[in-house]
Amino acid sequence: MLESIELKIRDVLRDHGRLNQDIEHIDMQTDLYKSGMTSHASVNVMLALEGVFDIEFPDNFLKRSVFGSIDSIRRAVTELHVVS
Repeated sequence: MLESIELKIRDVLRDHGRLNQDIEHIDMQTDLYKSGMTSHASVNVMLALEGVFDIEFPDNFLKRSVFGSIDSIRRAVTELHVVS
């Protein structure tokens, strides 16, 4: 299941993250903001993730650190997916 979550996150980042490198070359800990993602793009990523995973990010998740890496996004999605 974690693999499919990661793949879906990578798809969302590919489509909405506006990254300056291919998503295949970004590891789980890479800083996505240093890889080109802007605050605006992170909002688009968040909205796309909500649609893909049928979740809603609560206010306390709306911070840069949650969307800073694939790993941090995966942890948030996993937590919210289990709760919903």
